[in-house]
Amino acid sequence: MALSVLDLFSIGIGPSSSHTVGPMRAAKQFTDGLESSGQLAATVRVQAELFGSLGATGRGHGSDKAVVLGLQGESPETVDTRTADDQVAAAALDAELRIGGHHRVDFNWEEDMLLHRRKSLPAHPNGMTFRALDHAGEVLRERSYYSIGGGFVVDGDASGSDKVVADATVLPYPFSTADELLAICAREDMSISDVMLANELVWRSEAELRERLLEIWAVMRECVDNGCSAEGILPGGLNVRRRAPSLFKTLSANDAGHVTGSADPLLAMEWVNLFALAVNEENAAGGRIVTAPTNGAAGIVPAVLHYYVKFVPGADDDGVVRFLLAAAAVGILFKINASISGAEVGCQGEVGSACSMAAAGLCEVLGGTPAQVENAAEVGIEHNLGLTCDPVGGLVQIPCIERNAIASVKAINAARLALHGDGSHKVSLDKAIKTMRDTGADMKSKYKETSRGGLAVNVVEC
Repeated sequence: MALSVLDLFSIGIGPSSSHTVGPMRAAKQFTDGLESSGQLAATVRVQAELFGSLGATGRGHGSDKAVVLGLQGESPETVDTRTADDQVAAAALDAELRIGGHHRVDFNWEEDMLLHRRKSLPAHPNGMTFRALDHAGEVLRERSYYSIGGGFVVDGDASGSDKVVADATVLPYPFSTADELLAICAREDMSISDVMLANELVWRSEAELRERLLEIWAVMRECVDNGCSAEGILPGGLNVRRRAPSLFKTLSANDAGHVTGSADPLLAMEWVNLFALAVNEENAAGGRIVTAPTNGAAGIVPAVLHYYVKFVPGADDDGVVRFLLAAAAVGILFKINASISGAEVGCQGEVGSACSMAAAGLCEVLGGTPAQVENAAEVGIEHNLGLTCDPVGGLVQIPCIERNAIASVKAINAARLALHGDGSHKVSLDKAIKTMRDTGADMKSKYKETSRGGLAVNVVEC
């Protein structure tokens, strides 16, 4: 399966790539199938069932709302985050949906939106089934989908035009392991970002790729800006107050944006904390976000990129592009050899993968060799192994927001530590990724985004 940097970094909506972005895409895919098959006109009712982790934490992650938006033709990339909640509220109040944005059907929220807390579909913890009914109550169309992390969706049982087919594009420098990637770099005398760029040119021109990646970077910056200015309490009932705005005011007043001459040697770390908090508070509020590689871990890559731009002399847009390319190369290794889904392997698959990606990206733009970049990525994941996903109240607030800040600092430390070596180390990135996959398989389901273990049961929701 050929993966692009734009598969790893995509523009979407909070609070979760697997629980919000994925279900919205799946629901839209289902309605598109109704339209393309000519069955939409006969449809008078649509039902949705969410299973496994989607059923267990779907309400806290907005999965049910995402499904409604997707059924009404909205996409994560373009939905208006300011009016999304109003659209969902109107559908519930009017007891109707506008399938694909125009075809009216009856919709009873209690009967047609079912979340199964302890039932799962066979292929993945994030499963969902949609069905369309006619006037007689007969099923016109029924499809199951799986949201497998990072907003990726696979169709469980469809055929023809609805079937999700893996990209079989032939790349000039294919790699499926870090060892293969390093061998290419050594043979061709290329950096990791060079290899990724050469592969990306199969899909689009360098100018188009650069434009798209800088657009991704612009959305990341906008997300930080929004998070620094939005005061108040995050939705969901936990009464978690946004901390980024007050921290931003404090840092701006004390530092005026410059680290030189500061009495605090850890001021840069404070800014990194701010960048990550701002992104993940926006994500928790359902704002515009970039999956990096998931929403739950969306603050890490932007925070480290902001660190690069703000604190590294000579930082520029070329560096931003190379950062994202190198980070994506590592993300691809996690995606194809393990998982980036918290419901499948715990938070090590989300925050751990993002930490590893950010460490690699930073090491690349700081002048690291391919071996040093691989070393940085390995350090980033090794010290997140075993990390559980136990969101309190099924929300991406506790411990997710702070966890992104901690992992962002860890990624910077990993990159700098790798640069002090020559790239040689005992534990390879490939072995660390395999360990993450095996650890996830051994991990009890209550620690994999079900809110049935860990902090989720030891912290009172009030």
